[in-house]
Amino acid sequence: MRFFSLVFAALLVSACSKPMPPEAQSAVIGSFDPQQYIGTWYEIARLDNSFEKGLEQVTANYSVNEDGTVKVINRGFNPESGEWKEAIGKAKFVDAPNKDGTRTGRLKVSFFGPFYGDYNIIELDKPYYNYALVSSGKEYLWILSRTPQLTYPIKQHLMAKAKELGFPTHELLFVKQANQVEYESGRHVIPQHN
Repeated sequence: MRFFSLVFAALLVSACSKPMPPEAQSAVIGSFDPQQYIGTWYEIARLDNSFEKGLEQVTANYSVNEDGTVKVINRGFNPESGEWKEAIGKAKFVDAPNKDGTRTGRLKVSFFGPFYGDYNIIELDKPYYNYALVSSGKEYLWILSRTPQLTYPIKQHLMAKAKELGFPTHELLFVKQANQVEYESGRHVIPQHN
């Protein structure tokens, strides 16, 4: 229950938080296919926040509701309590559909009633949809991937993009995922197990 309260508080803060840097507002992607975006995304890195504090193995699962909104299921593991935390919400598109049926990367997401926070896709690997850079205001930033790990060059690319847009990338927290293998930067050797 505490997790849900924290999500609620975070969304209230988000609604009243500092807007995204102007550079990031204009960087929201102009088109993407929501059907291709649905499914599970792994959280690779985030600007730390109260509603995800201490959580590992964080995932976000998206599916399309009958009314065209997007169902959001955020899930993470708290190693201190040994418990999984889950929050279920709904996202809706801010802008009208593009002429070709795609949508802009500007959405609003809510986990509690009428309180919505921004969900802005500012970088997306197209046409494959393997990774994304997502923000909400200036304080919230996530690097997401379709796999529990993301290669070093892609992480560097996304961090450089975020820094260029005014986000404090030096504060990014890298999220531990299940069965994660830690590689040294620039070293491309598979660890040997005896």
